Amino acid sequence: MPAGTTGTPQGTDAAVLWQSSLPGSLYDYIRVASFSLGADGRIEQWSERAAELFGVPARDAVGKDPGDVFLLREPAPSAEAEGPEGAEGPEGAEGSDGTEGTEETASAREAAAAPGPDPDPRAQPPSPLPDFLGERGLHGHERIALVPYRAADGQTGLAEIFLMPTENARGERAALCIVVDVRALRGIETDLAASQAVFGQSPLGFFFFGTDLTLVRVNESFAQAFGRPAEWHRGRTPHDFLPRAEADRLTAALRQVLDTGKPVSDLQLVGAVPGRTERRRWSVSLYRLHSGSGRPIGVAALASDVTGRRRAEREAAGVRRNLALLNEAGARIGNSLDLETTARELLDVAVPQFCDLATVDLYQGLLVGDEAPPGLADGSAELRRVAFASAVSGAPIGSDDGETKPIQVGEVHRFPFHSPCAVALRTAHPKVVPGRDADESPELGAVVQSTLVVPMVARDTVVGLAQFARTKGSEPFGERDTALAVELAARAAVCMDNARLYRREHERALILQRSLLPPGDPEAAGIEIACRYLPGNTATEVGGDWFDVIELPGHRTAIVVGDVMGRGLRAAVAMGELRTAVRTLALLDLEPAEVLSALDEVAHGLGTPGGKQSSARSARGSGKDADLSEVYLATCVYAVYDPVTRRATFANAGHLPPVLVEPGEPALLLDVPPGMPLGVGGEPFEETEVDLPDGALLALYTDGLVESRDQSLDDGLRAFREALTDPSPALEDVCDHVLGALDTHHGEDDIALLMARVQGLPTESVGDWHLPPEPRSVARARELAREKLTAWGLDNLVDTAELLVSELVTNALRYGEGEIRLRLLLDRTLVCEVWDGGLVQPRRRRARDTDEGGRGLQLVGLLSAAWGSRRTPHGKTVWFELALPDGDSAGVDAVEALLSLY
Repeated sequence: MPAGTTGTPQGTDAAVLWQSSLPGSLYDYIRVASFSLGADGRIEQWSERAAELFGVPARDAVGKDPGDVFLLREPAPSAEAEGPEGAEGPEGAEGSDGTEGTEETASAREAAAAPGPDPDPRAQPPSPLPDFLGERGLHGHERIALVPYRAADGQTGLAEIFLMPTENARGERAALCIVVDVRALRGIETDLAASQAVFGQSPLGFFFFGTDLTLVRVNESFAQAFGRPAEWHRGRTPHDFLPRAEADRLTAALRQVLDTGKPVSDLQLVGAVPGRTERRRWSVSLYRLHSGSGRPIGVAALASDVTGRRRAEREAAGVRRNLALLNEAGARIGNSLDLETTARELLDVAVPQFCDLATVDLYQGLLVGDEAPPGLADGSAELRRVAFASAVSGAPIGSDDGETKPIQVGEVHRFPFHSPCAVALRTAHPKVVPGRDADESPELGAVVQSTLVVPMVARDTVVGLAQFARTKGSEPFGERDTALAVELAARAAVCMDNARLYRREHERALILQRSLLPPGDPEAAGIEIACRYLPGNTATEVGGDWFDVIELPGHRTAIVVGDVMGRGLRAAVAMGELRTAVRTLALLDLEPAEVLSALDEVAHGLGTPGGKQSSARSARGSGKDADLSEVYLATCVYAVYDPVTRRATFANAGHLPPVLVEPGEPALLLDVPPGMPLGVGGEPFEETEVDLPDGALLALYTDGLVESRDQSLDDGLRAFREALTDPSPALEDVCDHVLGALDTHHGEDDIALLMARVQGLPTESVGDWHLPPEPRSVARARELAREKLTAWGLDNLVDTAELLVSELVTNALRYGEGEIRLRLLLDRTLVCEVWDGGLVQPRRRRARDTDEGGRGLQLVGLLSAAWGSRRTPHGKTVWFELALPDGDSAGVDAVEALLSLY
């Protein structure tokens, strides 16, 4: 209680306020008691505290010598014999005569040190109290005696008895004795010393609030943390050293702890420290203090400055967030090989995890396929905004030149030369652009706090610009944010560059693939064609499957389907070589088996730069070199259809058999000998002839159509035949139906499908005559040709046809053998064929001016659209073809053509 107060509450008239000492008070802790001695040295008064402390009731103590009373108790263990500071009394425990201690005190120490339980009282040394009091007659000053005791509850202790001489009403000398348990004093002394050490030396800030929520005491750590001396805080409230809002929070927490007794942990407080500009953050834990009786006496608190820890936590959280963002970017950016899709993927990652608004602008030249867009050096080339994302409604990013009109997605624009965006494009370095004031950019200035402009660089080439913006209220961009933005933009740029390279290679691959396949709607005489090609690798759209439709002389048509083993560009190149070889061999008008035999030799030599002979030499020279050469294997089915005879001739090189669907009949697999794949070599190929009725459907295909991991070959063939059993009248619909009915999306192999519906030439469109090998057959041939062309209504072609037929029949008579056969075929063109038994093929040569002959084949070449010869099983056939008149253009004048030869 402060000096000068009486302990009387305000508003009362009492001089003294008596209160009960509740259990657990300080007096209980120090175990204090009292008794008095009369003039005769015997106990005159014995307090209830003394009875509780020594376990001796007043009736057994009053009137007795103190030594007898204490000798009744069992001595305490010798370890407790010494009192504090060697049992010295006040002022060094000196006696009134100035001697160090007394004999009585020494005797008391000896008695306290006596070991053994319950010794015989008669064996104990005389009590120091009677001697002290009797000999001195209670004269002198205060004395201290140490007496071991055992209380009634069994606890042992060492009592320090402080004797204060007094006088009674009769003037006789007496004594008042105060008894204190030395052990309790030692414990309190130790606790106080420990508390003082912890309180004063702890690096944590300790402070105590009273029940009135004012500071009672703080330690130096607290004072340093809050920037003021310790004495300054005494009697202060939280509002004296914290901002108002924080002080209200702390006051509410103190009141809550004081009322409920529930502690509060890690209460975060923020405030300023005198002499420092940085705002500090403290972590405070509160708990309620109680007296020994359990009465709340205040709130204790621990406080620590966690500003640095908080900063480190924010930095660590930022690093973790950035790593998570980079990990997400690696998973989400670049899943598409499309430039604009990749740009949108970048913004999906950045907004709102990294920024509030973002845009991506790419060079227009890259988007339209230019290899090197102009203007990259100075950043002035046209750009197109390809993506925009915002977490704030109504806040688009405009150009950085202060314009109020924002750039829309898809708009082509240029950045001003001195703008930050243009500078970033020129230097390939990011720039942080502060937010504009509202008067500079009314639309954006009130929203955007700062913008991070990052050039998108891939392989030392700037492909575009990414802008990341944060709105006001967000944390501004820092160095770590800039590094993260550069990394995100670089990842997206690499993906975009990959997409650009893919697009370029994809276009080249498509050009190659399209050049190796026939046109979408191939035409042939007497046959309707429909075809489909599905690459197994949709990324490249090239593969080793191919099909082709080749028009042969005599309105015949060769159809071929092949499959090079392997996938990708390498297989496509091999396929292109084989397809070229097939067309070349087909135009020689070889039989199907001969075509495959020659094609087998071509495939056998593809793996060696020198061709088949080089491969053979390498194989003979060294087995090691032979192993190094690549082996190209391919399967192929080749068929030739003659619309006049309505017969197809097949040859197979390890390919799946064709499927035939005759009108009204179920689909069936043609029994064509499979043969060995191309490239194996050494095996002959067989031919199979099949008569095809008008309206029959023929299907040639590759194994990717009918076989996959999830479907066996037999099941696929069965499903294929079922899909063809009831064909639609439209051949294109048949193709679509087949692809829809079968599993064509497995992506394991290329798929090629060629459908042909045959329709032979009508009888009235064919003229076929046999002529004897004699001169008059020339005139007969001219006559037959004239009559037939007149019947077909081709009067404009009569003169030319007569002249060319005369030349071919004349040559057959002169250089051929046996019977002559003349055949005229009318379809999309007029074809004339002259057959004979000779094996010598006609050869066109240039006649000299003085030669009388040798100009017949030159005339045929001049007047016809095409001409040629081919071998037959029994001789040869020479043919020419004339285009049908269309009414708009006149044919070649035969007279002019004849005169041009001279």
